[in-house]
Amino acid sequence: MKDKTIDYALRATWQAVSRMYNEEATKYGATMATGFALLSIDKEDGTPSTTLGPRMGMEPTSLTRTLKSMEEKGLITRKKNPEDGRGVLIYLTKEGKEKRELSKATVLRFNDTIKNNISEEKINHFMEVIELINEMISDKKIFTNELETKI
Repeated sequence: MKDKTIDYALRATWQAVSRMYNEEATKYGATMATGFALLSIDKEDGTPSTTLGPRMGMEPTSLTRTLKSMEEKGLITRKKNPEDGRGVLIYLTKEGKEKRELSKATVLRFNDTIKNNISEEKINHFMEVIELINEMISDKKIFTNELETKI
């Protein structure tokens, strides 16, 4: 696509990053979703399962599959939430904590490589733009009723 749209550039870049992380995770018998979940679970106090989905931007069905796989691999355990008997807390096992450190090192390596090859000024501009796009989306400034009536 010669004239890329902003959403095309974002999507294509995220797909490349996702593919890269999945290729790396495969070396360790994991997936990017597993690594992201490991990083999203509090390594000491556990995390309520209900907060994981929104934190990771995952649909409940996908999160359930990911957590089931992680439990089968011995990376997490589930325990009743003592403060809310209906809820479940997700805890990392010893192996889960080790894999978490591996995931953390992988993410930091990606970030360090980017920072070592792109100027701080360009990265700051990129982060500003991403923040503004997210604000516009959350403030519902993209698709307004005014625009819909013109179509």
